[in-house]
Amino acid sequence: MIDLDLKGKRAVVTGASLGIGAASVKLLADHGADVVFCARNREAVEDLASYSSKGGSVTGLVADMGNAESTDEFLVAAEALGDYDILVNNVGASPSRNFLYMEDEDWQQLFELNLLSAVRCTRKLLPGMRKKKWGRVVMVASAAAKYPGAALIDYGATKAAMISMSKSLGRKYGADGVLINSVMPGLIHTAMWERAATEIADATGGTMEAVLENNGKNVPVGRYGTSEEVAALIVFLCSNASSYINATSIEVDGGQAAHI
Repeated sequence: MIDLDLKGKRAVVTGASLGIGAASVKLLADHGADVVFCARNREAVEDLASYSSKGGSVTGLVADMGNAESTDEFLVAAEALGDYDILVNNVGASPSRNFLYMEDEDWQQLFELNLLSAVRCTRKLLPGMRKKKWGRVVMVASAAAKYPGAALIDYGATKAAMISMSKSLGRKYGADGVLINSVMPGLIHTAMWERAATEIADATGGTMEAVLENNGKNVPVGRYGTSEEVAALIVFLCSNASSYINATSIEVDGGQAAHI
């Protein structure tokens, strides 16, 4: 029998106001974990924190993970509630912009949010996992890390750095029982892709739904994925069922990646 039971485990999920983060919070709790999550929007935090699960509890805190001080405050508040076995570094932004018009500050802000938040959270929670001889860290990266495009050049760079970090840390701390992996979502129906589809629809006179449907045809399974489908992999990687999966990155893209 596959052991996906997370009863007695405590998890932190960053940037969980919606999409993959919110789906991960719910599914981790449904499998028994007590979950603490954060997001910037107080209303969204309160909404997700009201999620009722027959498994574990859900606690929400307001934090800006692109700010070092706010991140530290979140981690202190989270640790006041207990120690942790699971960390899902999910927070991130993916602005589409032209390389030639990006300032140093643009790069620095995105690396603060996408990469350094993961560095800070992992650095804080890893020692406790090592002490327990059991831990799971999942980096929510992106297919853009492996298949970069000019429109998301800084985003892809931050996600590639996350994967590199998880590979290095997984190789170093696997012997301590701490398994560290990355997931690489492809076309997932989230607010980010809805915004992109809306921009295309506005420029072409179509509808967002039609753009999403048309783009989905380029995926071998014929559609965009869902946040819940990515969360299912995340929960698996956080469970005892993944006990020999470490320091790797796994695509969740419906077969879109064509490499061997």
